[in-house]
Amino acid sequence: MGDPEYSGPIIRLDDVTRIFPGAPAVHALRGVDLSVGRGDYLAIVGPSGSGKSTMLNTLGLLDRPSTGTFEFEGIDTGELDDDDRAALRGGAIGFVFQSFHLLATRDVLGNVMLAAAYAGVPREEREERARSALERVGLAHRTGFFPGTLSGGERQRVAIARAVSTEPRLLLADEPTGNLDRKNSEAVMELFSDLGAGGLTIVMITHDHGVAEAAARRVSINDGVLSELV
Repeated sequence: MGDPEYSGPIIRLDDVTRIFPGAPAVHALRGVDLSVGRGDYLAIVGPSGSGKSTMLNTLGLLDRPSTGTFEFEGIDTGELDDDDRAALRGGAIGFVFQSFHLLATRDVLGNVMLAAAYAGVPREEREERARSALERVGLAHRTGFFPGTLSGGERQRVAIARAVSTEPRLLLADEPTGNLDRKNSEAVMELFSDLGAGGLTIVMITHDHGVAEAAARRVSINDGVLSELV
């Protein structure tokens, strides 16, 4: 699902809204227009409650817009059923979260290999991909360690290795430095810059304008409205 050779914008949102019913209804996204080209490194910056998480869930095919159009690599995702959306998400999108989401009972190599299993990577390729991804993030020497023995920065790098081990075309990062001190935050941002320089498309959600400065392009979101930052 999806065409890796597609040359247009990897993401295009046209007048997208997301309304959660209630009394009153919550307008989480309001007429969002966004285009992200292949290889772009974009930061979406906004305070708590601004619509950042809804944007992430929409871009990651975890939620559907209420109205408007979301195209991924030229595919109108509104026309896909849940199975097709899951297949596209698993094959094309990597996720990095604030709280790492590593399994305590699996070692570093096992955690990274698990992503390849979920993405449908053939069994015989999983370990090689996992080791390559861990080398890419500077953790080839930690393959047999368990998450509880690692620092916060190391755990986030394992999470990044897990995300890139499936060779996604888009990396979505949700407050990736939220649980890290300044030194580890800077190291993670440097790693993201290296991944972006290697051609990976990155969209990062953050409340921290300082962290957002690492991105090549920045937009702000407030009350569900997206605005370009210069």
